[in-house]
Amino acid sequence: MVVVSAVRDYVNRMLRDISGMKVLVLDANTVSITSVVFSQSELLQKEVFLVETVDSLSKEVMTHLKAVCFLRPTAENIQHLKRHLSNPRFGEYHLYFSNILKTHYLQILGDSDEHEVVQQVQEFYADFVSIDPYHFTLNMPSNYIYMLPPVADPQSTQLFCDRVRDGISAVFLALKRRPIIRYQRSSDIARRIALETAKLMYEEESALFDFRRSEISPLLLILDRRDDPVTPLLNQWTYQAMVHELLEIKDNKVDLRNFIKVPKDQQEVVLSSEQDAFFKANMFENFGDLGMNIKRMVDEFQQKAKSNQNIQTLEDMAKFVDNYPEYKKMHGNVSKHVTMVTEMSRIVDERKLMSLSQTEQELACNAGQVAAFEAVMNYLNDESVSDVDRLRLVMLYALRYEKESPIQLEQLVHKLASRPTRYKSGLVHFLLKQAGVDKRTGDLFGNRDFFNRARNMARGLKGVENVYTQHQPLLYNTIESIVKGRLRDIDYPFVGNHYQQGRPQEVVIFVVGGTTYEEARTVALQNGANTGTRIILGGSVVLNSKRYNSQNILIISCYLNIIT
Repeated sequence: MVVVSAVRDYVNRMLRDISGMKVLVLDANTVSITSVVFSQSELLQKEVFLVETVDSLSKEVMTHLKAVCFLRPTAENIQHLKRHLSNPRFGEYHLYFSNILKTHYLQILGDSDEHEVVQQVQEFYADFVSIDPYHFTLNMPSNYIYMLPPVADPQSTQLFCDRVRDGISAVFLALKRRPIIRYQRSSDIARRIALETAKLMYEEESALFDFRRSEISPLLLILDRRDDPVTPLLNQWTYQAMVHELLEIKDNKVDLRNFIKVPKDQQEVVLSSEQDAFFKANMFENFGDLGMNIKRMVDEFQQKAKSNQNIQTLEDMAKFVDNYPEYKKMHGNVSKHVTMVTEMSRIVDERKLMSLSQTEQELACNAGQVAAFEAVMNYLNDESVSDVDRLRLVMLYALRYEKESPIQLEQLVHKLASRPTRYKSGLVHFLLKQAGVDKRTGDLFGNRDFFNRARNMARGLKGVENVYTQHQPLLYNTIESIVKGRLRDIDYPFVGNHYQQGRPQEVVIFVVGGTTYEEARTVALQNGANTGTRIILGGSVVLNSKRYNSQNILIISCYLNIIT
């Protein structure tokens, strides 16, 4: 049950089964879906000599190429294909859709193929971006829609729900499973998506999902991001999560063009656990250990470079030529990781993130309202602290102490509002309205019942390995409850009459509103612990603190437009 392998197998099959020179025709979504599992060099090996998007207006005729079209089955893409088929540029068209193709779309394509260039039409269920073996995203541009009340924009809300339902269903079709479905009771959007997904799997497309049943059905659990607003607000100190927080990862690529002193050949780098052995080994390591491992890699490369300088005979020269591709790849890899870590170190120093992060972790993990208020106020009075870091600290304080110290919270909000940046104080109150203690299901701070308080106390007495990584996302507790068979029905009800018999061995957790790389790390470590339960994490987007607050600003704008 690995999402990268499932998507890679689909792409491999569509390219392998068609011989000869090919052009790969994609849309904006399938560009992302394909690029994270197949490199350009691998596409060349499959005789793909051209990649273009379906909306390209090029009129160049290339009948010697066979078009492999991998597209989402949308009305827009069907119209683009109609245009292609009315005046074909390529010798053959092989149509692959990433999800269930509606019958009337198939009829339109059949009527449009007057030149009889379409050789096949197939459904390959890869309607999601598999960024890691156990982590996928839908890359939804309008992710903030999930926070709108449905009456505010019914059409956009329905499109959002449709896309999530389609993405989830594609995951299960790719894995050849039909799950039992549960959802977070306190979330209307999670319930709606759960019901619509169940309707698709058990009614509308029941035959398509009728796979050989295992003794224990897999579980689909649909959660709402608002149940854990803390995790996307925190600075991160493990490699993959830290890169996304400070530099940003999109489709396993990092764009460094806006940073100073970055070499030209390192301005966009690939960061994939499937293509980079060093990254795979270090993606969950903390920043301190990562630095030592990079130094070790640099030392190994320098030794390799010295041995290559000692060329004295023809035999040495031949050996160097044979090893040159590996040497060049190693050089690029060393340069890539050194560049990123150097840039992140600069940002950490510039924004004083080590000091700030200690306060963030204390707010997220440890009680102590008086000390927390004093620490946050000190940062608000420090002119060298950036506006975005001030905002995050006040948000974290608000989430932790909204009931315990409302007067002090208002003092912090008032101090924040004295800054010129727009929406600052409004964002804090909006966050509490959306994700405050009265809205949440899970025990976010581990202080609602005796057992959680005792566990936190025991953890505090033992100490933590690293003060910067002591926080555990709420998802950790949710997974623990699933593995131990303790996920409460009252908080996470089942859809319909389909109930779980025994502890699930396969679980897909989908977070409406987006996942984080910290949560993906939690899932990967859980899977590595061999508890007998395999988990896949998915979400509408992958968040960092910048994106999380940006979507909050967008939703506030929507509310203001509704009011006016």
